[in-house]
Amino acid sequence: MHTLAELTKQDEDQFQLRSYAKWPLALERGEGCWVFDSDGNRYLDFYGGHAVVATGHCHPKIVEAIQQQAARLIFYSNVVYNSQRGRAVRRLIESAGLPYVQAFLANSGSEANENAIKLARALTARKEIISITGSFHGRGYASLSSTGIEKYSKYLNTPVPHHTVIPIEQAAERITTGTAGVLIEPIQSLSGVRVLPVEHLRSIRDKCLENGALLMFDEVQTGVGRTGRFLYSGIEGVFPDVVTLAKGIASGFPASAVLVTEKVAREVKSGDLGTTFGGGPLACAAIEATMDVIAAEKLVENAREVGSYLSEELARIAIVETVRGAGLLLGVRMKPPFDQAKTVRQALFEKRILTGTSDDPAFLRLMPPLTLSREQAQLLIQAVASL
Repeated sequence: MHTLAELTKQDEDQFQLRSYAKWPLALERGEGCWVFDSDGNRYLDFYGGHAVVATGHCHPKIVEAIQQQAARLIFYSNVVYNSQRGRAVRRLIESAGLPYVQAFLANSGSEANENAIKLARALTARKEIISITGSFHGRGYASLSSTGIEKYSKYLNTPVPHHTVIPIEQAAERITTGTAGVLIEPIQSLSGVRVLPVEHLRSIRDKCLENGALLMFDEVQTGVGRTGRFLYSGIEGVFPDVVTLAKGIASGFPASAVLVTEKVAREVKSGDLGTTFGGGPLACAAIEATMDVIAAEKLVENAREVGSYLSEELARIAIVETVRGAGLLLGVRMKPPFDQAKTVRQALFEKRILTGTSDDPAFLRLMPPLTLSREQAQLLIQAVASL
């Protein structure tokens, strides 16, 4: 007699392409910051389904919004108006605040970045896209070609032309009147939560203005409150022209957005962008409910406060060498013998705490739901201290 976990593994291994390295874990349900496997074991989730579950697993308000919308209208495309879509984009723009005035809704972070790149090329009538070494922008062809981690950008051997990936220190001087746009992940999550210096972001902003190029921030992971700000954009007054969002925007329902300033919005024409499923009623119900929960439960403030507490307490532990990041997007580097993140992740997994690794083998990543409490943070702190 096979267990549910064994049957699940058999089905996925037989019928799903093996493009994922999976943990030895079959999860069946979640609640808040906890997930439960098929045997009923409980795990504290500091991975968040890869920074996706912003409002916690199965938040009642999100569940209710999706259920109610599913009973009314599951889908119709953007060729019609829809009251749910109208409320969702209004709440999203209100949450983001000025200078962002309009949004294009899509389905994934990669798709959002692809559309941002299209906008830059369409509105400037130029080709060159500059991005930064160490970045990750998705798995579409243009987003891969902008990705600054070679194992992702080079593995198809056919990058899209006119993409230039360079170190952050050289980016400003590389911008010319031939540059369409600069795509930046301001905190490079996959590279071990590497925070890009604001002075470089400001220099790039200035050179974009000088040369008529669009500055685009990929906030797929940093956005929607994760860093203790609804948007990381605007940090020390550095506002990009375009912001891309995904991950936590709909609490786990597939959705993404491209936010633009009034200057950009005025130049977009009918037909410049398009998507069948982006902005569907179910996704929009999840987006609106997510914005409401984040505001009502003060999750941006919680991410800032609990994230600061977590960072400060981890830094005090003797075997911790470095903690970097912002809010509840943190990278942790340990001292030997735990200087390999995979070793730490496995040790915490055995204590039933889920965490992530990164392209930098030394850095563990923490990306829990924004609902994380101090008491739950203490469980991780105690587990790390006991290694």
